[in-house]
Amino acid sequence: MQRLRLKFSRGEELKFLAHLDLMRLWERALRRAELPIAYSEGFSPHPQIALAAPLSVGVTSQAELMDVFLSRWVPPQSFITQVSKQLPCGIDLLEAWPVGPKAPSLQSQIRFIEYKVEVEAEQEREEVELALQSFLSAKELPWHHFRDTGARYYDLRALVDRLWLIDCHDSLCVLGMRLRCDEKGAGRPEQVTKALGFSRHPESIHRTKLILS
Repeated sequence: MQRLRLKFSRGEELKFLAHLDLMRLWERALRRAELPIAYSEGFSPHPQIALAAPLSVGVTSQAELMDVFLSRWVPPQSFITQVSKQLPCGIDLLEAWPVGPKAPSLQSQIRFIEYKVEVEAEQEREEVELALQSFLSAKELPWHHFRDTGARYYDLRALVDRLWLIDCHDSLCVLGMRLRCDEKGAGRPEQVTKALGFSRHPESIHRTKLILS
């Protein structure tokens, strides 16, 4: 049994692909590449692949991580070559490296996710910097948003590890965010921009890094 950890990107072409559709895309690509993918046991076997954290619809990324289990050893570079031929435009397989088959799951190891967020701003640069400082100096920030199941209440400040201003020009601000993502909660960039006083939904949200324990 071999376990490969993949790093891949998702571009503008496929940013509106839902999580389940993304998983089906990978299943098809791996099957067409004719690789010895390991399958689960039971009535309905499925490929043993697992993403670190689902990517929200509309979000691009350069840092997605996924584990793939193989029934026999395959050189990582050969794996990349074979699979890349089966991937559509918008998905690029960047790296592949072996991980111990018994190592903890990706989902249990993820701690933070970093984002680059572009948002239209009515505020001046100085006002944005003050908003960032005020947010980070707060001990807590009671927050809620609505889902299909109803309102969810939580402390938004506890979900933000770092915030920084990358650039601000032509009414567009570019922010860097390191948000928590573990069993206690996951930060959402659009909620952070709203708390900072931006009235519009971000123009773009791009994952730049996944941080594991």
